Amino acid sequence: MNAVLNPQNPAASTRWNLVISEPTNIAVRSFLAQRGFKKGDLSSFVEEAVRWRVFDQTLTQARAGIDELDAPDAESLLDEALSEVRKEGLAAGRYNDFKPKKPSKRTV
Repeated sequence: MNAVLNPQNPAASTRWNLVISEPTNIAVRSFLAQRGFKKGDLSSFVEEAVRWRVFDQTLTQARAGIDELDAPDAESLLDEALSEVRKEGLAAGRYNDFKPKKPSKRTV
């Protein structure tokens, strides 16, 4: 699975063999077919679902840890994490969209 999540080579992939129940198989394939997905789109659907589930579980764990902190400590921890992300450029493309815009200087 590391090849799939490797930011150095996002095109890399790993083959999984999964065992799921027949009702789930039918439900997912029917869902995809109703929306015009092709047979090969199952992998993309599963990958997106797994990414969302990992994100959800990570967020749940982070929230549980923050809930145990008092407000100033939680804010300090979040500020430190944001500084690291910005310093490492991990959010380079996305962060730029949220930077405060400088007022444009109008010439009259």
